[in-house]
Amino acid sequence: MKGPGAARADAYVPAPRSLLVALGFLGLLLVLAALPVAAQDATQEPAYRNFPLIGSRLAVWAVAQLHLNFAAFILGVPIFAVIIEIIGWRTGEARYDWLSHEFVKLTFAAFSTTALLGALLLFLFVGYYPKFWTYMTSIFFPTYWVYALLFFAETFTVYLWYYGWDWLGGSRKWIHVGLGVLSNLFGTAILVVANSWVTFMVSPAGITESGALKGGVWAAINNYTWMPINIHRLIANIVFGGTIAAAYAAFRFLSAKTDEERARYDWMGYVGNFVAVSAFIVLPFAGYYLGREIYAFNQTMGITMMGGFMSWLWIIQAILIGVLFIGSNYYLWLGMERIPGSERYRKYVPYMLMVLAAGFIVWATPRSMVITLEEARAMGGTHHPVLGFLGVMSAKNTAVNLMILTTFLSYILYRRANRLSTRSWVGTGMAVQWAAFGVAATIVVFYGIYGYFVESIVRIGFSVYQVLAVLGAIAVIMAIDIPMFRGARSTGTIRWGTIAPRSQYVLILLAVTFTWLMGLMGFARSGIRQHWHVYGVMRDTSVDAVTPALGYAANMITIVTMAFFALVMFIFWLGGLAERGKAEANGHAAAPVIAGGSEGRP
Repeated sequence: MKGPGAARADAYVPAPRSLLVALGFLGLLLVLAALPVAAQDATQEPAYRNFPLIGSRLAVWAVAQLHLNFAAFILGVPIFAVIIEIIGWRTGEARYDWLSHEFVKLTFAAFSTTALLGALLLFLFVGYYPKFWTYMTSIFFPTYWVYALLFFAETFTVYLWYYGWDWLGGSRKWIHVGLGVLSNLFGTAILVVANSWVTFMVSPAGITESGALKGGVWAAINNYTWMPINIHRLIANIVFGGTIAAAYAAFRFLSAKTDEERARYDWMGYVGNFVAVSAFIVLPFAGYYLGREIYAFNQTMGITMMGGFMSWLWIIQAILIGVLFIGSNYYLWLGMERIPGSERYRKYVPYMLMVLAAGFIVWATPRSMVITLEEARAMGGTHHPVLGFLGVMSAKNTAVNLMILTTFLSYILYRRANRLSTRSWVGTGMAVQWAAFGVAATIVVFYGIYGYFVESIVRIGFSVYQVLAVLGAIAVIMAIDIPMFRGARSTGTIRWGTIAPRSQYVLILLAVTFTWLMGLMGFARSGIRQHWHVYGVMRDTSVDAVTPALGYAANMITIVTMAFFALVMFIFWLGGLAERGKAEANGHAAAPVIAGGSEGRP
């Protein structure tokens, strides 16, 4: 078996051209940032230009969403790549180092694409929305330089991290891990800076009534939705990166020619999905925080989002979230079939499926129905006399928290599927764990029902108690589970690569669903501004100054999602093609063998 160093010698190496592309984008940004704002006289230059055929709004929308998808991927993947590298460094197991290297290699495939799309988006803003660009530059000009310098620092740090993988091994591994951590800090800082521009458009701050900057640029950056978006996007990017990495592993699994390859990419897919599900469990809580701050900034905007023309958008979101929950659990249940000893837990699967299905139904139930006048008269109004009670947030918060608890239970059962604890206190430990599940579920249900008997302002606060109960239960259960199963007796090795092929299609489905969901939520965040470039400050007076209907938006998001995955699949195919060519030339598979057993888990 070849060592990890030899494995990487035969692996696909991204072309240095992507570095030139990234630096070219950096140079473009510096040149445009250096342009004097005064030179852009709004009285002589048109406020808008029309993009041929599809219009300026669709052009910006499509390019911005594609850019954000790739940017989310290259930010999210390195975060868990460096964590996996640290695990391999501390345990000395080569397969973790190989897996981390594989994940970082994926980011290189998307790095130059992200930079190119970012440059194209910049051209569109400058050329087709010059007045808007001039105004945003007058507010955020100093941050352009910060963004450019951070991009410069991240580019060189990531390249040194990747190409110095073997050179900085052994006793110098801590330096290499430090580069990984540093590249993630730079990437996160880039996200934070860019978020200030986006959130200022939704919840402007630090400006006068006329829109002029006052109190320095920090006041504009630190607006109502800046920090909630930072948290929400960071977690979402980790989920997104995990789902795309798992989809890549599924693609390689389905095209594998040997059992060794299937085992390797089965494990990689499991790790990617594990990271995605772990972050996805806490993502709804970050969404609650963002929604609360939108209401705090402007209640009219919040009502438009949740109770106005966008209210049915959340029904679509509910269906997508239901697919993510059920799909993630289904993948874990299929994975248990490759683990000897998991038979004792499969009897719980039907009950967990019933909870997930019931939660899905409640989460997707609308408050008001799209019905005819005759149907409304028969029901006595637009609210169904029974199902209407399931359309309010008390029911939906209860449903989603119970779905999160059920998903966490699926992971716990998977984690211990082929392990038997040898601790003397195992009975007590498991009793405490089940009690924690029961207490959390009771608190969630209690406040869900009690919410129907209090005012809405009080009901909103109940979601905090439900969230704390779920997070508290997760913390208590894991604090017991980790020591309880340390050194546990194994009932058999995990048979990596023997999972049913349909599981890999589930991983691809999860990636597509979450990508579509990201586009939908991006539309919701931007759409609540309606006919404003900057809400309440700079009005959109172009011919596109109207919020599109949900059907129109859904079609647009679908087209962008298809374009994104066409590009991603092409990148995956190129990477696999290069690897197969090099492997055939050297006569061996370029990766370590993935061992079975409980060590195969993250």
